[in-house]
Amino acid sequence: MKRYFWSISMILTILLAACGSPTPLASSPAAPAPVEVENIPSADVVVSSAVITPVQVTRLSFIISGLIKEIKIKEGDKVQTGQSLVMLDTSELEFAVMAADAAYRSASINAELQDADRVRVVNENTGRVTFVSLPYELKQKAEAKAAQILAALDGAKANLVSGSLTAPFDGTIASVDVIAGELVQGGQAVLTLASLNDLQIETTDLSERDISRVKIGQSVNVYLEALDVTVTGKVILISPVSKNVGGDVVFPVTIKLDEQPEGLLWGMTAEVEIQTK
Repeated sequence: MKRYFWSISMILTILLAACGSPTPLASSPAAPAPVEVENIPSADVVVSSAVITPVQVTRLSFIISGLIKEIKIKEGDKVQTGQSLVMLDTSELEFAVMAADAAYRSASINAELQDADRVRVVNENTGRVTFVSLPYELKQKAEAKAAQILAALDGAKANLVSGSLTAPFDGTIASVDVIAGELVQGGQAVLTLASLNDLQIETTDLSERDISRVKIGQSVNVYLEALDVTVTGKVILISPVSKNVGGDVVFPVTIKLDEQPEGLLWGMTAEVEIQTK
């Protein structure tokens, strides 16, 4: 009888323990991680960053040293070919031209006198007048001296002309780097002239791995971020010389736009897609 009650007690204890323990919930399967899709460029397109540059740009300087006398332009001015831009103080150069011109006139007259077949000679003691022929060597020396002075005159005139900077092409003054009264040396940059109404695109990071696929004449789509527009153009130049940018070897490629959009400025950035097929 005791064994019966003990068995019943054990069964009840097991049942109560089972009822008191919560049933574990089945864990739900984990959500799959998002798969990042790599944007692989088309084999028919070469993509590169680019920058807007003028078709023509030059930094002008004098070939001689001198004081800046007059600056006839300012930044932003539009100028035409041959227009005078900056003048040096040329007072000393003008005097040098005058002196060389006078010396040449004198030497020329002397050479002409030596060209006479016979000259009149008066004897100081007797007063007798005779006509003698001059040695040919005197004529040669006089002509050589005149030619030498003429060369000096031409040099003085060239220096005088060099005292003025003129525009080599139609364009816009991008910067003026001197002030009136400043002493400038020969070769020192005085101003920058650029054709801002005629801009082009130049790539900045076109890799050496892609340059073999780029050919002159290929069509290009150009996205201008600052203007939020896409324009078209064509490849017109491939640099034969590489550049090193951040340790990468790149080749600049120049692109001419089919039409220049309004508001395009020198230095703006762009993204280009060169159609290689």
